[in-house]
Amino acid sequence: MLSGIQRFGGAMFTPVLLFPFAGIVVGITILLQNPLFVGDSVANANGFFYKLMFVLQEGAWTVFRNMPLIFCVGLPIGLAKMAPARACLASLVSFLTWNYFIFAMGTIWGSSFGVDFTQEVGLDTGLTLIAGIKTFDTSIIGAIIISGIVTKIHNTYYEKPLPAFLGIFQGTSFIVIVSFFAMLVLAWITLLTWPVVQIGIKSMQSFMISSGSIGVWLYTFLERILIPTGLHHFIYGPFIFGPAVTENGIQVDWTLQIQAFSQTTQSLKELFPAGGFALHGNSKIFGSVGIAFALYSTARPENRAKLAGLLIPATLTAVFVGITEPLEFTFLFIAPVLFAVHAFLSATLASTLYSFGIVGNMGGGLLDTMIPLNWGPMFHNHTMMVITHIIIGVIFTFIWFFVFKFIIIKWNLNTPGRGDNANNVKLYTKEDVERKTTKKDTDNSDGELSLEHTIINGLGGKDNIKTLNNCATRLRVEVVDVNKVEADQFFTQIGAHGVVRKGSSLQIIIGLHVGKVRDRIDSIISLPGI
Repeated sequence: MLSGIQRFGGAMFTPVLLFPFAGIVVGITILLQNPLFVGDSVANANGFFYKLMFVLQEGAWTVFRNMPLIFCVGLPIGLAKMAPARACLASLVSFLTWNYFIFAMGTIWGSSFGVDFTQEVGLDTGLTLIAGIKTFDTSIIGAIIISGIVTKIHNTYYEKPLPAFLGIFQGTSFIVIVSFFAMLVLAWITLLTWPVVQIGIKSMQSFMISSGSIGVWLYTFLERILIPTGLHHFIYGPFIFGPAVTENGIQVDWTLQIQAFSQTTQSLKELFPAGGFALHGNSKIFGSVGIAFALYSTARPENRAKLAGLLIPATLTAVFVGITEPLEFTFLFIAPVLFAVHAFLSATLASTLYSFGIVGNMGGGLLDTMIPLNWGPMFHNHTMMVITHIIIGVIFTFIWFFVFKFIIIKWNLNTPGRGDNANNVKLYTKEDVERKTTKKDTDNSDGELSLEHTIINGLGGKDNIKTLNNCATRLRVEVVDVNKVEADQFFTQIGAHGVVRKGSSLQIIIGLHVGKVRDRIDSIISLPGI
């Protein structure tokens, strides 16, 4: 069950990766349309520059305004065991069918379900438009559920043979046929249950917001501590992209109101209290620097140059784009207590910031969220908030440094560059990174196996690979026989940052280029005779 949940969580990351760029463009274009920053002459609604920014902004809103469709199409990429492109098509068609069924049933029998489908969409009606269809506003929850069900049907029946006279209905057509009737039943269930679910969501929103700093602390702690399991996607997803605390998710609702928030001097905490549940990115920016300096300062002097080759790119990745796993996994498996401390400090930083009135959409790094969506737009009328934010963050950077350094020295932890791991830092050098990212899918001229072939061999061969998936930095694999898999050291020696094992499931920490590695492995194991 855990393996399935982890696989699902990893699949969610495929559509999530589309949001950072869109968020940056929206933030910058809003900033450049604001007369407080560019002046009245530039921010003239009748001027060409203003209109150009409007055009760019509308294009960037694409992923935010169509999140259900994007999640519906994106999940099968990671969940389908075969023919993922066809699974995406079946998922999209079935999701639209489900919404059309809801519209038709709601229009005819809405009163029987306590729903008025004659209302306009939006506000408190619980209705919305998806691909032009008036339907329930199930946010990404409905898309995830429907996509998961259709992908399950796809995995079960895609290769099912049919009689010759029904051959035209094999494959994707058969999946859509089965899903058609499944969607009919699910639409009826949705009409019966979703109004009650919406009431529950609104009650939960009120409770989470009223819980204040305690709720922010608990949310942030769970989001960090669950990273090794891959289940953290299920913590932040409903808050950032779903209706846990705001109707459309924090990312969308904060971005929609950036212009208005930037032009008022009223407390942002009063205007957008839900923004306290999107402060988890602060540990990526401020905590990562403190951790890196602690690891560096406690390493043996002769190993610090090599260790810097690991820490510098990993830290910059965390600070600028919010991907922390390359840094966190350098100490997680050697000294798990440090990761627990890291989660505790992350939660404490977020709750402290919230106590000082700091809110926003801060789930990423400096470049993708902090500057374009928070500090930049808010600096003019919320200068003290931004300055207070930075001061608290820098203080916590030093707290991270001193706490980590104290624990490492006090308990003599074998972090990279120390103790038994003193010489085990070569895999993090620039040369190793270049070696593993420039290898081809086939054997090189010297007869050396490529990274992907080596990983396949280490997993016991292609026949031992049951399922293959990835998230932002990890290759997620479920094997048939775990005894055929090589030891962790085998994978770290070829450039992996670590390995997580749970029964027959493995997570191999590859890095930010894991998507390309996964695609190459998919291609290799699908070749005949390999």
